Parts: sequence; structure tokens; C-alpha cells
Amino acid sequence: QVQLVESGGGLVQPGGSLRLSCTGSGFIFDYYTIGWFRQAPGKAREAVSCISSNGRSTDYADSVKGRFTISRDNVKNTSYLQMNKLKPEDTAVYYCAATNLGIVTMTSAEYDWWGQGTQVTVSS
Repeated sequence: QVQLVESGGGLVQPGGSLRLSCTGSGFIFDYYTIGWFRQAPGKAREAVSCISSNGRSTDYADSVKGRFTISRDNVKNTSYLQMNKLKPEDTAVYYCAATNLGIVTMTSAEYDWWGQGTQVTVSS
């Protein structure tokens, strides 16, 4: 049974930091590109970042470049999203997803499996 489980969300003040984790099971994690997406209330889901199966290639949305860092530990079957200098507009439910396309992609339709999401709220 394939599972992706996000954790690490919460309430943080503007300018603060959070680190999200995404742990996969039921599939060969190191074969898969991992993507992070988010969806704010009333808005469409948007891509945040993605990382290739070996961790050598990454991509970021312009809105998070220089503030967020994606990484992965294939021994632990876990991807991380380090979020710094958080802004109120980063408030959303954050999801991780997995695809075996073999490339980094920011297109949600190309992802096969999704986690249940974790809430991030940036507010004073």
C-alpha cells in the first residue's frame, strides 16, 4: 500500500521558519521524483518545489525561490521542505507527491501519488 505522509506544519509568525517532512512507504522511494504543492483557501493548487530521485536536480516556484529549500534522504524515504522567511501568503495546505517520470516536474497532473497534506499558517 502506497503512502505519503506529511508532517511539520503549524502556526508560525511572519519571518519565521518551518520544516516539512514527507515520508513514503509501499514503493521504491529512491526511484521517484518528489514534488511539494500547496493550496490556499479559495485558490487553485500550485507547485512549490520538486526534487529528482537522486536529489541532484531541483526546481522552485518563483514565489519561494531563495526562501524554501527542498531536499531528500533516500535512506529514510523522506523529503524535506525547509521554509524560511515565511510570509502570510505562504499560508496553505502543503502536499507532497511522487512521480516515476524520471524528471523534475512542477506539473501536478504528472504525479501519481499524493499525501493527505499538512496545514501551514503564517500569522501574527
